[in-house]
Amino acid sequence: MARVDLKSARTAEKDPNKAAEELCNALGSGTPKLVAIFASSDRDQRELNRAMRERLPKETRLIGATTCGEIDNTGMHEGTVVAAMLTGDIEVGIGLGTGLAEDAVAAGARAIERAAEDLGVSPRDLDPKKHVGLVIDDGFKSKKEELLLGVLDKAPSLILVGGGAAHTNILSPDSAGTVHADGEVAANAVLVTLIRTKANWAALRSHWYTPTGQVVRITKVDETCTRALEIDGQPAAKRYADILGVSVDDLEFGKPNGFARRPTALKVGREYFIRAPVTPLPDGSIAFANLLEEGVDLELMLLGDPGAMTRAFFEEELPRRVGTPTASLLFHCTARKFFAQTLGEAEKVSASFASAPPSAGFNANFEIYSGFQINTTLTVLAFGSNDA
Repeated sequence: MARVDLKSARTAEKDPNKAAEELCNALGSGTPKLVAIFASSDRDQRELNRAMRERLPKETRLIGATTCGEIDNTGMHEGTVVAAMLTGDIEVGIGLGTGLAEDAVAAGARAIERAAEDLGVSPRDLDPKKHVGLVIDDGFKSKKEELLLGVLDKAPSLILVGGGAAHTNILSPDSAGTVHADGEVAANAVLVTLIRTKANWAALRSHWYTPTGQVVRITKVDETCTRALEIDGQPAAKRYADILGVSVDDLEFGKPNGFARRPTALKVGREYFIRAPVTPLPDGSIAFANLLEEGVDLELMLLGDPGAMTRAFFEEELPRRVGTPTASLLFHCTARKFFAQTLGEAEKVSASFASAPPSAGFNANFEIYSGFQINTTLTVLAFGSNDA
């Protein structure tokens, strides 16, 4: 039987050595194939990495990221470090691509080439049934769509899932997301972890929205392709506000009746990938979190029950896809955390993680799913067992 299992531990200890000791003691003895650490950004990441690396077996691979909150089956936490230990039928290759802001495509290509070489395979020979790519980038560089071009250039059928390394101060222009790649710790970088397994696995995503059937068209964008100047041939912010029946000032993401309640989504087959607008700008345009293309139709979505929908995802959809799930790594949009707080739903959302299989993860800075940058979403890499 092929199977992957996960055990997690969490500590509020700030001293790197004491934190590593507490985590490793809680995880127990043995030689795990992979350990992932998701650490509050106020920790000394290099010292934490060193302390963990010293205590783990040499054969154990180590990855990680800074967070805007850490997640395990007891819920969402702040100011802690969560560690996940994966054991069983799993082989791991790790690749780091630096210089993300300067050339994101090249950084993505370097990361997957190094990860594939580490795993003893060419990127072109990656089998999408046996391999999956876990991608964590410095989310503050806003380069996901470009880096994904590099990652998928030689492996276009590879499934990817992940999210951006985050920071507790997501609004500061000086904030950066830091990733861990064995003994290396870097910002302005992308981490690709290739996993090969015969166990059941699936990359999944969950959001709180339902489609409405109402479609808007992006009719004019700016030269950066990040601002919608016109929607349906009209000034973008005014058009969106008119559709929602609110003022332009009420649109800002995070306000209770604006973009966060009625975001847009790109329909791909039967799936809806949330690609939400973020803020209306003084010139009447709208800044989006992702790249835009003129002539693209986006469907307006409607907010549902955040806690109930997240719990149903863990209890119903995830088991349908994986069978009996035994492990999951979680990349939870930081905006979901803050909007849940705005709605007074944060405790219910936090409690929903008790319904997940053995899990660890963090509040991320935008998410990756099937080669797309998305937002306001929970992306998941889940494992189970089979008889192969």
